[in-house]
Amino acid sequence: MSEEGATTQDVKKPRSALGVRHAQCVMLFFALVLAFAMRVNMSMAIVAMTDKTKEDSFEWSMQTQSVILSSFFWGYVVLQIPAGELAARYGGMVLITACIAINSAVSLLIPIGSHYGGWQLVCVCRVVQGLLQGFLFPSMHNLIGKWVPLEEKSRLGTLIYAGAQFGTALQLMASGFVAEYWGWPAIFYMNGTLGAVWTVVYVFLGADSPQTSRMISAEERLYIQTSLGHVGGQKKLQTPWKKIWTSLSFISLIVVHCGQNWGFWTLMTEMPSYMSQVLGVDIKANGLMSALPYLAMYLCSFPLGFMSDYILKKKWLSITACRKLSNSIGLFGPAVALVGLSYVPAGKITLAVALLTIVVGLNAGHYTGFLIVHIDMAPNFAGTLMGITNCLANIISIIAPLAAGAILKDETDPNEWRKVFYVSSVIYIVANVFFIMFGTSERQEWNEPLEDSKVDSNVSDTSSENKTEKVV
Repeated sequence: MSEEGATTQDVKKPRSALGVRHAQCVMLFFALVLAFAMRVNMSMAIVAMTDKTKEDSFEWSMQTQSVILSSFFWGYVVLQIPAGELAARYGGMVLITACIAINSAVSLLIPIGSHYGGWQLVCVCRVVQGLLQGFLFPSMHNLIGKWVPLEEKSRLGTLIYAGAQFGTALQLMASGFVAEYWGWPAIFYMNGTLGAVWTVVYVFLGADSPQTSRMISAEERLYIQTSLGHVGGQKKLQTPWKKIWTSLSFISLIVVHCGQNWGFWTLMTEMPSYMSQVLGVDIKANGLMSALPYLAMYLCSFPLGFMSDYILKKKWLSITACRKLSNSIGLFGPAVALVGLSYVPAGKITLAVALLTIVVGLNAGHYTGFLIVHIDMAPNFAGTLMGITNCLANIISIIAPLAAGAILKDETDPNEWRKVFYVSSVIYIVANVFFIMFGTSERQEWNEPLEDSKVDSNVSDTSSENKTEKVV
């Protein structure tokens, strides 16, 4: 049978348990680990960089630190929407490679730049890193869409995207010890070196798709292509921009994504300072304790994903209701825990870390909540939808740390921090309520803007052929 005539039933899964597609997924997992490690390393490094007991420290105010922490997102938001189109045209591999390679080079330059150019040059470096990481998720969607068979998308997709939280946790755990024993510049040197190693390996192992891979077997290539419906080529549809922007369901995705990013990045950028200034935790313990919540999120993502699939398999809830249940766990849970965290008295370190772990661990619910509704609503334009919501949500990621810096007149005052946590809690609740009211996982009619006319044309041609056969 020719490849064009193959069906999913005709092509069996390759006999080997592991294939080239799994190697691609492992490389993408480590790409996210490294990207997020370089994204959050400043949150820990800045604590050591501004430690007045050290000789090479900088006298940066809390407002200046907030500007540095938010500067990554100034660049990050710029290429979100264009990245999807660039990935479709040039392939995801070249964009992912450029992202990690340039981020690694900039990480190696930050220690020198901070001494010669001050906080302004540090901001420039972070903007460049953010700019290149704008390629990350659109390119990741592109590569997953070409490499991962439908039957394996849940588990391999979860494996890949869990790399973000694993990288965050790993960086937070390692940074304290690295800064303590080798100095804060070693944090950036470590990230840059590991990123360079990954880049070299991926240049040899990576590929845009099974079609362009030099390592994949014909059997595995046909299995992937058939599962994804790529054997006969992929249709290209014109993006229905007007219908997307006027869809209330899509607007609800923007709102909930923005709410998620406000809460998550407030915690990500400000928590090390809170633990150091309010709870009095030294930087080594700070790194370990700050990492626990993200390890919890990494671990929670797997059972929450299984629970979601199981509920849908048993048909206990509709897809829309299941997504909203997961999302409510992911946003309402942290909102409640944040209120509790704001009243933890100084010295109750264990209680504070426990509540923080609950906040971030439960937030894993958004992975099986709104984050995959883009695919439910319009699989043909899921990358574009993600680019739009991620772009706007990360503008919020810029504002959130700046707002925290504006609220925190005295970073050692628990009452000031309580205001920061209250704001995040309210935003979590409001955003999820809006999503519950207006969100949906139903396939949108604008998902196939040209398909109807094609189908009509085919039906017409078929009818004509039938009539001809009858006449003959």
